[in-house]
Amino acid sequence: MARFSAAVAGRAISLLLLLTFWEAAARLVHSRLFPGAGTVLDALFDETVHGELLHHLGATLLRVAVAFALAVVAGAVIGIAMGLVRWLDALFDSWVVLLLNLPALVIAVLLYVWFGLTDVAAITAVAVSKLPAVVVTLREGTRALDCDLAGMARSFHLGAWRTLRHVILPQLSPYLLVAARSGLALIWKIVLVVELLGRPDGIGYEIQVFFQLFDIKRLIAYALAFVAVVLAIEWCILLPLERRLLKWRG
Repeated sequence: MARFSAAVAGRAISLLLLLTFWEAAARLVHSRLFPGAGTVLDALFDETVHGELLHHLGATLLRVAVAFALAVVAGAVIGIAMGLVRWLDALFDSWVVLLLNLPALVIAVLLYVWFGLTDVAAITAVAVSKLPAVVVTLREGTRALDCDLAGMARSFHLGAWRTLRHVILPQLSPYLLVAARSGLALIWKIVLVVELLGRPDGIGYEIQVFFQLFDIKRLIAYALAFVAVVLAIEWCILLPLERRLLKWRG
């Protein structure tokens, strides 16, 4: 608990230093195109209380959550299957490589053209963009499984479900966490691009509007609001989950 509190305090001090340097740099530059931290925080407060920030933030977070769940669950299933079954890996490896190298922008544009400017197309584009990275991570984790533990499970006749739960998944938990943390970092960025291209709400849409209006302080305020939520998820959910799942390592 003490280590956790120290880590939180360290991050808080780091953020305060960043805000201080930001404000000092803005005062030095003294340009409307580079607002200071205080100006942006005022705009953030005003948009939260009197504006539509919470509505747009909620729309973006919903898309992130659905796309994240789809990408991680489907990618984990496919990756584990490819790691366990050689012919599946040989059959679909080129598909994975193709998706890994296909830009998310191209996927989003194609799905918008094929299925219209809908949330289904937007979320699918984000999930498909992240899916291959999850597949590769879990496939490599499955290949690294301890064969001796698998043999012990067979000798004790644990069965497929108990083997998966007590032998395979505990060994794959570090890879699942890597896929989840990198996935969250990537997905929210892709969501903003997808919203900017073809959605009528969300943080990405509002950033486009503020860009057209040259309203830099609100553009940064909306971006900061979303980054703050993502950091909260990282610190309050993913990091504690990582400590809990990896406690067995000692």
